[in-house]
Amino acid sequence: MNSREIGNLAEEKVVKFLEQNKYKIVERNFYSRFGEIDIIAFKDDVYHFVEVKSGDTFKPIYNITPSKLQKIIKTMNLYLKKYKINKPYQIDAIIVKNDNIEMIENISMF
Repeated sequence: MNSREIGNLAEEKVVKFLEQNKYKIVERNFYSRFGEIDIIAFKDDVYHFVEVKSGDTFKPIYNITPSKLQKIIKTMNLYLKKYKINKPYQIDAIIVKNDNIEMIENISMF
């Protein structure tokens, strides 16, 4: 299985996880010229821009670099402007390692 297929499987697991936790999936794989947001979800009047990382032999969170976070922020801002969203929002990371799922809410690297 290649890395894209592994990533797609991880995203499917995360979508199920979010839905089980009462998140509404708004959009998947939103692309802009700056980058991609894996999942956009909504819960309790807050938009969640979710970056999914997976792996079984390392700590996947380390793949969210300051550069990657800046691309996510630019893409998120474009999405908010495009759809004229004026609600609270945050960037979350969800890590899939083996069969474990861990959500890290409101990440930042400042």
